[in-house]
Amino acid sequence: MMNNKTSPFSIEKIETSSLWLLVPLLMVALVLYLRRNRSRVTLPPGPTPLPIFGSLFQMIKNKPTFRWMHQIMDEMNTEIACIRIGGVHLIPVTSPELAREFLKKQDVIFSSRPYCMSGRLSSSGYLTTALSPLGDQWKKMRRVLATEVLAPAKHRWLHDKRAEEADHLVRVVFSNSLNSGLVNLRSVTQHYCGNVIRRMVFNKRFFGKGMEDGGPGLEEEEHVQGLFTILAYLYGFGIADYIPCLEVFDFDGYKIILKKAYENVIKYQNPEIDERVKMWSNGMKEKEEDILDVLINLKDSENKPLLTVEEIKAQIIEIMVATVDNPSNAAEWAIAEMINQPDIFRKAHKELDDVVGRDRLVQESDLSKLNFVKACAREAFRLHPIAPFNVPHVSTKDTVVSGYFIPKDSHVLLSRPGLGRNPRVWNEPLKYMPERHIHDDGSEVVLVDTELNMLSFSTGRRGCAGVLLGSTMTTMLLARLIHGFTWSAPNGVAKIDLAESKGDLFLAKPLLALAKPRLNANVYTQF
Repeated sequence: MMNNKTSPFSIEKIETSSLWLLVPLLMVALVLYLRRNRSRVTLPPGPTPLPIFGSLFQMIKNKPTFRWMHQIMDEMNTEIACIRIGGVHLIPVTSPELAREFLKKQDVIFSSRPYCMSGRLSSSGYLTTALSPLGDQWKKMRRVLATEVLAPAKHRWLHDKRAEEADHLVRVVFSNSLNSGLVNLRSVTQHYCGNVIRRMVFNKRFFGKGMEDGGPGLEEEEHVQGLFTILAYLYGFGIADYIPCLEVFDFDGYKIILKKAYENVIKYQNPEIDERVKMWSNGMKEKEEDILDVLINLKDSENKPLLTVEEIKAQIIEIMVATVDNPSNAAEWAIAEMINQPDIFRKAHKELDDVVGRDRLVQESDLSKLNFVKACAREAFRLHPIAPFNVPHVSTKDTVVSGYFIPKDSHVLLSRPGLGRNPRVWNEPLKYMPERHIHDDGSEVVLVDTELNMLSFSTGRRGCAGVLLGSTMTTMLLARLIHGFTWSAPNGVAKIDLAESKGDLFLAKPLLALAKPRLNANVYTQF
């Protein structure tokens, strides 16, 4: 006789079967939900990525990468894009409005830095300020840099060292003017910056003896070349920066190049640091004379050294790297543009003669009155930036910017040429016109643009802590070159070729120009 009562086993079997019937319905609902939300918030436009590798092979094929990325944005007619390399979403931006959204409105979210091969190697494992991801180490080093190294009081304290190097700059150019008259502006400007920061950090111009005419020796040539090589390959779109497991193979050679450049820098710097630490430990030094002394003597709440020797070494490399590029590149481009537009030279000469005269050299105390000279420097920053992108800003969580979905850990890259040459913002964006930066009310021209219509020094939580130093060095360098000399194209050259290098944003060829002293003869007698 059959029992009408269903067994527990039968009930479980029926319930399980019903659940399996629900799975397809749930999947359909999920797909519809995702599609509905994707239509509302999507990634910025960009090339269709391959699984796992994304657009890696396109990046490898299309060098230099920054020109390929800008070409993609031009073809898609967009001011924001998304290019996935490996598992990383790169978000290049050429819109000032979007730049302000990233670095002002949502600055807290985009306040970290990448964990990547080039950043790790260049910061000795993220011991520094600018390259360290968000965290306690960054907070510590940022506080040290802002309050102990780059504060206005320290800037004034180190004034005499900068002044001596500004005098040395004139000496070197004057010496060349008496010989062939032909000056390599790239070499002169880069080594002026190297001299200034070595004096401020180590209280010495040269690691070696230098040249008889005041130019750099082999040691300084190698040191500065190492710094510029680090700059070129740091966040330089190396494969291992986006697919870390491939670092061991170093397919593009970026790792070995960076390591060699790093070694060429530390072989001159580290012995200086070790010797100085020893001097303070043994009581052989009592007075602070430079930035290195300051860093060594910082103490924590328990009166113990605040920084390890490794942190000091790493931070000094970052200070060096951050100092040499912007001023030298801006001055070289500005002089090149002004040689081709003599009217601009005449205006700058007139301003300098009115403010300073011809019986003495321009000093830092004069810079606030040199609005046109600063406009010339600012225009060089706008039209001819040193790097295609700023240091990446990494998102700490998923967010939406101007209707676009920006995933966590995306690398936001503000385009320096994209912002500075944006035709929506700038009239005749490809023309060098310093007058565009002169205010009708006569207010002082500054080199930083907080509205991000151009990017000279970054702003926001991860903004450049060295704006004062960078602005002073840039303006002083350009003012001394313009005030002390007239500049013209070499004999037989009608105009300076202003073509950009294919692989970077430097002039394709280093600027060679004829220099002639223009001040009263007694000004140069000290040299």
